[in-house]
Amino acid sequence: MSGYGQTQFITFQLAEELYGIDILKVEEIQRMKEISLTRVPQVEDFIEGIVNLRGNVIPVVDLRNRFGLEDKEIDKQTRIIVVNIKDRSLGFLVDRVNEVIDVDQEAIDDPPEEISRIDAFFIQGIARHEEELVIILEIESILSSYEQEEVVEVAAGE
Repeated sequence: MSGYGQTQFITFQLAEELYGIDILKVEEIQRMKEISLTRVPQVEDFIEGIVNLRGNVIPVVDLRNRFGLEDKEIDKQTRIIVVNIKDRSLGFLVDRVNEVIDVDQEAIDDPPEEISRIDAFFIQGIARHEEELVIILEIESILSSYEQEEVVEVAAGE
């Protein structure tokens, strides 16, 4: 259980960087190798496709692509983190899920101005955890309103 002034984050890897998402936003984590991804034509490049999880069609966003990182082959470590954004499920394709960490609110700093300038409005802050820095994501901001609508249309098959 989190102590006073602490938040729990699921941490994951993209390239060499460590990221975190508030655990309260995470619905589940799936192994990519165990589910079938269906590609959808004529969508944004960062939309990897859709998956069917227990009867729910969930769009999957490739966070590497979304953040402008180089592509990587899907391997046994690749995961889909299913999150809830505005009462809709959305999958984030990540290289590897690490662990759940507790972070004191005082250990989270605003992103440096240099990061803020490069269109990184989806970064909530930078957390210091043990000897590592964790980039804390504001998942509601990863996609613009227009992109969120496109993702909804993809899930609905429109």
